[in-house]
Amino acid sequence: MSTIIRIIDGIPRIVADEWEVLRPESAVASAYAYQIVPLAQFSSALDQGVASDIRAVWISPENDFEPLIAHLLSLEIIAVDFPSFRDGRGYSIATLLRTRYGWAGQLRAIGDVLRDQLNFMRRCGFDAFAIRPDKDIQDAMKSFGHYSVRYQGAADDPLPLFRRR
Repeated sequence: MSTIIRIIDGIPRIVADEWEVLRPESAVASAYAYQIVPLAQFSSALDQGVASDIRAVWISPENDFEPLIAHLLSLEIIAVDFPSFRDGRGYSIATLLRTRYGWAGQLRAIGDVLRDQLNFMRRCGFDAFAIRPDKDIQDAMKSFGHYSVRYQGAADDPLPLFRRR
């Protein structure tokens, strides 16, 4: 079983991960208790009327998730895929989910997730981070201590610094 970083009561913690991200190329059954399915699979299950067993979905930057938002809001986890460190579309998806659609469940960053991104992801509303497997999760935890003051408002704290005084 792998580990992820979760923000629990405002504090980043390393926790065991019971969820497996189902990728199109992975057809092998695993020891994970739960599965995070691709948005296309969720959409297909909705069309067939068998989506009630799905508890978590992942969205890729190319997916148009907004037509399914009413169904997504009933899930336990929404994960957003970062296919590349350089692909920032996941930040916009997270911000939309938190601010426009009021997503209050776990919002998880998956894919090419690295230490340098974590604070920015947190500001956009992510509260769970699956660090790339070849990177040290303990080292990634250190990034949460880099900034003590944030000037701008964001999804994690909408008030700018001058309004917090």
